[in-house]
Amino acid sequence: MIAGGCLAIIVILYIAKRLFLVRLRAQMQQQDSEHSHFYQVLILALNAPLNLTILTILLWLIRYGVTITGALAKEDTEILGHVIQAMVIITLILFVERWITYAIKVYASRSPLLNNTRSIASGAIRALLIGLCVLLVLGSLGISVTPLIASLGITSLAVALALQPTLENFFSGVQIIIDKPFRIGDFIELESGEQGFVDKIGWRSTWIKMLPNNIVIVPNGKVSQSKIINYYYPEKELSVPVEVGVHYNSDLEFVEKVTLEVANQVLLEHEWGVESYDPFVVFHTFDNSSINFTVML
Repeated sequence: MIAGGCLAIIVILYIAKRLFLVRLRAQMQQQDSEHSHFYQVLILALNAPLNLTILTILLWLIRYGVTITGALAKEDTEILGHVIQAMVIITLILFVERWITYAIKVYASRSPLLNNTRSIASGAIRALLIGLCVLLVLGSLGISVTPLIASLGITSLAVALALQPTLENFFSGVQIIIDKPFRIGDFIELESGEQGFVDKIGWRSTWIKMLPNNIVIVPNGKVSQSKIINYYYPEKELSVPVEVGVHYNSDLEFVEKVTLEVANQVLLEHEWGVESYDPFVVFHTFDNSSINFTVML
């Protein structure tokens, strides 16, 4: 009778789970794109944890039944109780891990920076939660975790020393993501001379697409320690100085007039030209054989 009752409860819970997810999907379809992402993440994150929840309830019902009937020894019943506690911990950790991982995956499509660095965030969060889950499960089973934590500390120190360059690049990548000195698509120039468009920010390196259409891969540690000129910040538009020299016998008013006409024509015809910008001329140097001036485009 107890077995039949447990089976009936599990079937009811499974049907309720399916109906609940169907209801969530219906709610998601009724929302706008902004709110539908929340339901999408919730549905993806709940599926596996709900299955584990049903399994945990089944184990609890079995333990309750054998406790009443005395079918198992007290020690075995206590072991089953520890297993149930471990299942509860695993279910909660799994839900949190799925929620964060799927949230990063879904929202990464809306952020180029997050899309290029989601593997870093997902991997770090997953490793942290798995470690926490192992410690909590061992604690629920009555196993002392103090020696394990001590040994993990020594092992972590040895690994950190061995992987110091890799870890430096990793945390430099995290620093770049948080500080945002540049974004994907920005045109930057490093102190070492490399310049180009930021193509990718990875967990170890930053990829810069140079004007000749090749890629230079720079370790994140070097990028974070370098002086960076971001030509797209605060705005993409920037002034371009052009140095010119004319003969001393030249009519400077006429030179300025012709120069500005040519400069305006360049701004109109060039694909990156800003038509609303007013170029200007600055005469600044009397050289040995020419009068030098700068045209600001």
